[in-house]
Amino acid sequence: QLQFVESGGGLVQPGGSLRLSCAASGFTLAGYSVAWFRQAPGKEREGVSCTNGGVEYYSDSVKGRFTISRDNAKNAVYLQMNSLQPGDAAIYYCAAKASSIWDPWNWRSRNEYDYWGQGTQVTVSS
Repeated sequence: QLQFVESGGGLVQPGGSLRLSCAASGFTLAGYSVAWFRQAPGKEREGVSCTNGGVEYYSDSVKGRFTISRDNAKNAVYLQMNSLQPGDAAIYYCAAKASSIWDPWNWRSRNEYDYWGQGTQVTVSS
């Protein structure tokens, strides 16, 4: 059974940093495109970043502050988030789709991904 477990969320002050982890079980992440999405209350789920075949994608709102990485040996993907702002507060989800059928033009679309984690809460507040 394919599963994701996200971790690393929490409360951080503006300007602070967090590192989110997405650990996969039941399948090997190598060969999958993996993305991070976030959803704030009352807002649509939005794509934040994606990694596929050594290529990284970022939304304009996080470019230069967030870094996505993967460790295939640990079967995990990470999101390093720096200079966090109140607008970054949301539940963060990781999602995956087999790279062979993944469309890079749609990396920001939640409908592009087949597998999802349960999410981890990120709160940015002083």
